[in-house]
Amino acid sequence: MRTLHIMDTTIRDAHQSLWATRMSIGEMLPILSKMDEVGYWAIESWGGATFDTCLRFLDENPWERLRAIKKHCPNTPLSMLLRGQNLVGYHHYSAEIVDRFVKAAHRNGIDVFRVFDALNDIRNVRDCARAITETGAHFEGAISYTMSPVHTLDSYIEYSLELKKLNADSICIKDMAGMLTPYRTERMVKALRENVGLPVHVHCHYVGGMAPANYIKAAEAGAAIVDTASAPLAFGNSQPAVEMIVAALKESGYDTGLDLDTLFEISEYWEGVRQRGNYKRGVSSLIHMQVYNHQVPGGMMSNLVSQLEVQKASDRLPDVMEEIPRVRAEVGYPPLVTPMSQIVGTQAVFNVLTGKRWSVISTEMKDYIAGYYGQAPGPLDKDVVKRVLGDQQPLDAETPPSTLATTTYAEVAKEAGDLAQTEEDVLMWALFPNEARTYLSKHRTSEKTPWLMEEESAATKEVETVDMNQIRELIRIVEETGVGEVSVEEAGSKVTVRAAGTTLGEFKTSAVAGAPDAPLIAPAEGSGASVAASRAAAPSTRAEVNPDGIERPLTWLPVKSPMVGTFYAAPAPDKPPFVEVGTEVVAGQTLCIVEAMKLMNEISSEQMGVIREVCVTNASPVEWDTVLFYLEPAIDQPLADTVGNLTPDD
Repeated sequence: MRTLHIMDTTIRDAHQSLWATRMSIGEMLPILSKMDEVGYWAIESWGGATFDTCLRFLDENPWERLRAIKKHCPNTPLSMLLRGQNLVGYHHYSAEIVDRFVKAAHRNGIDVFRVFDALNDIRNVRDCARAITETGAHFEGAISYTMSPVHTLDSYIEYSLELKKLNADSICIKDMAGMLTPYRTERMVKALRENVGLPVHVHCHYVGGMAPANYIKAAEAGAAIVDTASAPLAFGNSQPAVEMIVAALKESGYDTGLDLDTLFEISEYWEGVRQRGNYKRGVSSLIHMQVYNHQVPGGMMSNLVSQLEVQKASDRLPDVMEEIPRVRAEVGYPPLVTPMSQIVGTQAVFNVLTGKRWSVISTEMKDYIAGYYGQAPGPLDKDVVKRVLGDQQPLDAETPPSTLATTTYAEVAKEAGDLAQTEEDVLMWALFPNEARTYLSKHRTSEKTPWLMEEESAATKEVETVDMNQIRELIRIVEETGVGEVSVEEAGSKVTVRAAGTTLGEFKTSAVAGAPDAPLIAPAEGSGASVAASRAAAPSTRAEVNPDGIERPLTWLPVKSPMVGTFYAAPAPDKPPFVEVGTEVVAGQTLCIVEAMKLMNEISSEQMGVIREVCVTNASPVEWDTVLFYLEPAIDQPLADTVGNLTPDD
């Protein structure tokens, strides 16, 4: 008799796949000690998208979450999903950052590291493998399973042998899209056992419904471990229910030995969490059953639906699902697993929503096509490569992309400054600098951070000619009278106070016709008003008053956001902005970044001209069609060549 071991995914992959990783640590803690009694091979509790969503959406410290889980599960090994050189982020990090992160994760409670690379490029796993081996933790090398003209059983065996050379303790077949079928599973497990000789771990998403049958055939073929989730977080995009698999294998030669009464006690708790949080059940729909065509993974599916809802385009999901296989083929058939699932999926969304294929391209897609993520499994479409890269040369195939990531721990620590008080803080900053800055600043409110002081100083200098008492009086008038806006022009400057719904300390940019710039200074604490100051406007014979009350020449064209996201004026916090008021731009030049769907999407100018107004503050949220800039086209260009979908009302 050979027991089939179970790894529980409820608090990591299951809630990532069904609930977009929004479950808080407070919802997990009450049941963890009971889960610790079950006898799981491991509990997958960390990694994947849980790290950045803790910071981005839950206002939680991911390191503190890991420590809390370990405290409540002292008897069961904790597992995490690691994206190779990407760690838990979306691009490569230096060997030093990888080494420190792995060792910090082990120190804080991780016993099993499941490591995959989205492209099955072994070069992207080596640094992780070395660090894991040095800790003495369990290194599970994972195959990103997919189907395509370039993915074969032989290619998977070859990759698994490379993982074995890196001292892997087990091999995982990571079927993130639910593409495996029972007899394909049986053949693959047998082939890996015979040719590689390491324990085989099978990870299937339910999606099209074949996962339970896959697990039974896997057990019969000699697999050692399979992944399941508690029933309220199972099925659909998630894994099969543990209760189902345990019951199915009872009285067989592969009995898991787990107690169903205990498992149902746990599932009763999770059902209560689901109902209180109004979380979705795992349900397989027709579009799920079509996975054998679109190959979209469970986690990608739930995030795709969520992002389309944010973009107010839920009705376009069928169009996006048709576009995904087309994009995937054009870029060499990468397996649809993070970060490639986000990169390919986001490109498909943009292609559909803009109506112009490959007109908006994320920085990450550019980097992938340039070879910075690793070797594409198959050939890339030459026309797409030319459109995306232009004259840029892709990375030499002999150069490991990891060597391009050179940021040191010391450099990150210096940038973080006093906000980072532990090694974990610095690593959090290294992976997600914007989110880490926001979190650490919020939780250390007594400190005045250097970056905020610099912004305040810059804003003060811009309006040093303005009478501050006058500004305070205008704020008082706006607040007490309820008028929408009050403006005063004096000594070549114009001060405008408007009752906009800006948050305290938020810096925005606005302008009047002909004004080169108009920085905003922070109003007094507790004020709901915003204050704009700019040099006096030159008169214009062709101007109109816009909904925001500002006159602009009719020749100025709005550059609008093609998506809901976050606006970034610069490529990085320590870099100058892409463009400023007065910057001359050419067609195709990057103007800014709008972060959406976890990717940095470059917004480019469609024509030559001069930036006349920057309308959005750095790191501000933007909606679909938000005006980001006003651009004055070059004189020799026809007015019809517009930027940002100019309409007669614009």
